[in-house]
Amino acid sequence: MSESETNQGLNDVSAALRAAGLQVTAQRLAVYHAVKAMPHAVADEISHAVRLELGVISRQAVYDALNAMSEHGILRRIQPAGSAARYEHRVDNHHHLACRKCGNVIDINCAVGEAPCLVAEHDHGYQIDEAEVIYWGVCPDCQKQQKKTPQAGQ
Repeated sequence: MSESETNQGLNDVSAALRAAGLQVTAQRLAVYHAVKAMPHAVADEISHAVRLELGVISRQAVYDALNAMSEHGILRRIQPAGSAARYEHRVDNHHHLACRKCGNVIDINCAVGEAPCLVAEHDHGYQIDEAEVIYWGVCPDCQKQQKKTPQAGQ
C-alpha cells in the first residue's frame, strides 16, 4: 500500500469517527487497522495486533473501541453459531461462509439485490433492514486434510 493510500485510509476512518461523534485516537485507529488487516478476527487476536503496533493498550480499551465502532457502523460485528464475536471493516451488505472444521470465515457477496437482499415470507410488522446469512461448509484446506487423514476403522 502506498503512503498516499495509507493517508487516505486514515482520513476516511478519522472522518467516520468524527461523523459518529467519536474522538479520533491512536487506539481507535490501531484497532480499525488491525481489523482491516485481519478480517473476521476475534477480539483477542485484534488486541494482540494492536499491542504489537502501540506497545501498551488494555484489553478493555480494545473491546471498548470495537464496541463503539461497531455501534456506529464503522466496523461490523458478526457472531457465527458456536464462535466468539468476530469483527470486520467491510460494513456493506454481504454474507459469510464459515468452515465447520477450522472456523475460517470469508465474505460472500449478497445473494440477491440490495439490503436486506432476502425477503421474509411474513415480516410480522417489523421493518426489516438486514438479513444476516452464514453459509456453512468445509473449506478447501480442511477438505485436503480430510483426504490425507485415514478414517478410523480403515
